[in-house]
Amino acid sequence: MILKKDSIGLGLILGAFAPLLGLLFFKYYQMGALTLKEAIQYVIYQPGFKILSVALSLSLLLNALLFTIYINTNKDNTAKGIFITTLVYGLIVLSIKTFM
Repeated sequence: MILKKDSIGLGLILGAFAPLLGLLFFKYYQMGALTLKEAIQYVIYQPGFKILSVALSLSLLLNALLFTIYINTNKDNTAKGIFITTLVYGLIVLSIKTFM
């Protein structure tokens, strides 16, 4: 099972994949009628990138959930990898909100 491994590499992969899943959930929940291409164009060309920053912020909640699961199961190396990718995504969200 995936919870039995304990490596930073696994944490990086899980930490990168979970927010993408969160973005897909957000797309289907908020913009279900639009195709994926139309939704991406709408989010990118919207002034202020408000929807994009909200979607990215909400998608980081899945990383928080994964981080909590791996910390509670004493898989510290995997949790470190998840934390690293969460910081990277967080910096991206912060830069979008600040500079765009």
